[in-house]
Amino acid sequence: MVALVTPFKDGKLDEPALRALVDWQIAAGTDGIIPCGTTGESATLSYEEHERVIQVVVEQARGRVKVLAGTGSNSTDEAVEMTRKAEKLGADGSLQVTPYYNKPPQEGLCRHFKKIAESTSLPIVLYNVPGRTSCNILPETVARLAGVKNIAGIKEASGNLDQVKKVVSLCGPDFTVLSGEDAQNYEILELGGRGMISVTANVVPDRLAKMWDLFAAGKKAEAKVIHAELLPLHQAMFFETNPIPIKTSLALMGKCREEWRLPLCEMGRENREKLVKVLREYRLI
Repeated sequence: MVALVTPFKDGKLDEPALRALVDWQIAAGTDGIIPCGTTGESATLSYEEHERVIQVVVEQARGRVKVLAGTGSNSTDEAVEMTRKAEKLGADGSLQVTPYYNKPPQEGLCRHFKKIAESTSLPIVLYNVPGRTSCNILPETVARLAGVKNIAGIKEASGNLDQVKKVVSLCGPDFTVLSGEDAQNYEILELGGRGMISVTANVVPDRLAKMWDLFAAGKKAEAKVIHAELLPLHQAMFFETNPIPIKTSLALMGKCREEWRLPLCEMGRENREKLVKVLREYRLI
């Protein structure tokens, strides 16, 4: 699955570019699309824009792939409201990031996610990315939440493989663990992960789709080769804060404008030159 960027044009949502990105992803073999996540600059979207992005992606996907809408917040009531709206718009599921900034205890996390899950019939995928939220869902807490009927899985972007292994062990086969750390995609699959939510898939959707398809078919050695080949590209996508490098890459590929919302801005000159070099090595530009 791809954590999709949100293209802008002159400060506003670029709907034609967004629709074209959805079509390109589906044609390349992507199995699911995540609008309004970290990579989609959800933190700077207005409520109206947030809803519109989800609506456009759902409309353009036309049921061809699943749409997992990012509707998390550090306010539980706000997350409930956005999740209900995403359900009305036709999303297939909800991605729920850990509450950022307010740093709740584990009990608070349990209550937060349970309240959201109880407010909707959508499947919920938790999103653990402590490097951005300063909040880590411990494996024992994930195991508690796995018992909630419509909490279906977790996107693990902690960078801690020992933690991922423990989550898989504690939660069992009915709970889906997804890699949220591109550089660890293969390792997380080997530990029992059942897919990836990828930043790099924005620029090489076909290669990430092929890697997953090979792994799922039991051709692990071939999948591992693709993962190794993509490592320098994964690393390049984090030369600066995500989504700055990935959006720069897409702009250089002619897929969207090189435009962000403050406080994000264009890449520094040195890092941009390094990124261009990598993109040329992968024949993306």
